[in-house]
Amino acid sequence: MIEEIKPLAVYTTNETKQILRISDSTIKRMLKKGMIRANKVGGQYRILGKEIIRLVSPELEKSAVKSYLKIKDKVVNKINKW
Repeated sequence: MIEEIKPLAVYTTNETKQILRISDSTIKRMLKKGMIRANKVGGQYRILGKEIIRLVSPELEKSAVKSYLKIKDKVVNKINKW
């Protein structure tokens, strides 16, 4: 059973491996190549849920970036008018 991936939750490599259904060697390779952004805590990697979501749904990340840039442009335009 796959649980909902919580964007702000912190996952271990084992949890991430189970969610993505990949092997030990694959997750190690992804971490080494920077395909998965992670932080090392006490010698072990910790991965944010939003990073897992980005891996399984790059379209979601693209739409979020697009929305962010749109809002940013509006704010910059307002500030420039002052």
